[in-house]
Amino acid sequence: MDIKSKMHSQKIYNYDDEKLAAEQTQCLETLYDFNQTRPREEGKRRDLMIKIFAEVGENCYVEPPLQANWGIHTHLGNNVYANFNLTLVDDTHIYIGDDVMLGPNVTLATAGHPIDPEIRKQATQFNIPITIGSNVWVGANTVVLPGVSIGENSVIGAGSIVTKDIPADVVAVGNPCRVLRPINIHDKEFYFKKRRYE
Repeated sequence: MDIKSKMHSQKIYNYDDEKLAAEQTQCLETLYDFNQTRPREEGKRRDLMIKIFAEVGENCYVEPPLQANWGIHTHLGNNVYANFNLTLVDDTHIYIGDDVMLGPNVTLATAGHPIDPEIRKQATQFNIPITIGSNVWVGANTVVLPGVSIGENSVIGAGSIVTKDIPADVVAVGNPCRVLRPINIHDKEFYFKKRRYE
């Protein structure tokens, strides 16, 4: 199995590979160009996003700075908005659905390392995909760990550490992140705590 196949196998592999490092450097060069764009250069950023990501849907907007291990393993649906300092540890695939909002300082991390120190120090890791369903809002300073899926329409509260799957249509918060409540009729009447829609 070649190194690229190992990256996406969900098994432990040795990431100390010169060819892999050279390819990653090229991705980082394009990412550097993206992060150096001026605020008015939206067209240039869009063109660079098409080079950076595996897929970019319509009407996507990513605020610089963006950090990514690869970029080319991340798939954006339509109408995705990512605020400042999105970090993508995309050593394997990250799938982001339509109409997703990512708050500032969100980290999506597909990669992990063995707990055993003797194995870990041998430059080993594993990668497991992350999937975020359509119409999800991920709050500021949230970390999503390897293998997690978040169901459509759900809201992940700010500062959460998402260690396991979150179902659709819920509000989930905390460390570790857990379901607080379903999205319900209350949310059609109130937009924040006791603040009612006019």
